[in-house]
Amino acid sequence: MNIDPTAIVDQQAELGSGVKVKAFTIIEAEVEVGDGCVVGPHAVIRTGTIVGENTHVHTGAVLGEPPQDAKYQGEPTKLIIGRNNTIREYVTVHRASGEGTETVLGDDNMLMAYSHLGHNCRIGNGTLIANSAALGGHCVVEDFVNIGGLVGMHQYVTVGMMAMVGGMSRIVGDVPPYMMVEGNPAEPRGLNWRGLARHGVSEEDRAELKRAYRFLYRSEYNISDALAVIERELRETEQVVYIAEFLRRVDAGYAGRQIDPH
Repeated sequence: MNIDPTAIVDQQAELGSGVKVKAFTIIEAEVEVGDGCVVGPHAVIRTGTIVGENTHVHTGAVLGEPPQDAKYQGEPTKLIIGRNNTIREYVTVHRASGEGTETVLGDDNMLMAYSHLGHNCRIGNGTLIANSAALGGHCVVEDFVNIGGLVGMHQYVTVGMMAMVGGMSRIVGDVPPYMMVEGNPAEPRGLNWRGLARHGVSEEDRAELKRAYRFLYRSEYNISDALAVIERELRETEQVVYIAEFLRRVDAGYAGRQIDPH
């Protein structure tokens, strides 16, 4: 380990091998920092936070602060961060609200400067969340999502895998997988064609998904009728099946949000 003499590291914190802790950083008790991590200057890692190996926490980031939730009464909760993440300057990620619950950030993600993850969020793997994007509590972001800068996201929103959210968009309802959305409020504008290709979806399956998109968002059908047509006329590719499942969960939820408890 390499700990700058100005850093404050509680004796009850657990630091793995090869960890670097830079100037004026604070790491509290009951924190775990995995092998090979770098914690930049002036960062703060609060009690109840677990940081996976080879994660780089940059200047001024604050991880594991208590949730901004009026219902929170100081109960023990956690923030769990996976491996190989890049957490840039002044990012804030809050631990969960509700005893025994967790805020979770998966593996191989990049959180750009000043972005914020609220309490009880669950972020998948391989995502990119750009500068100053702010996610409300209980949001779910699936794998390989790209969220643009200055996006504002309502609590309990789910963003489906491989979706792309345009900068400065307002997200108040679930974002279907594989889509590019933008606006205030955000609406589907097309498929994330390059993202699909980058993650190994064949040209034939992308073409089938494009047909599904046209039935859903560029036809006279409502979503329920479009799904019926899709099931009748399109091949059951992995992507077509998943987007249909996703949209049915949205329809069964509240205000366009499948996990909203209301």
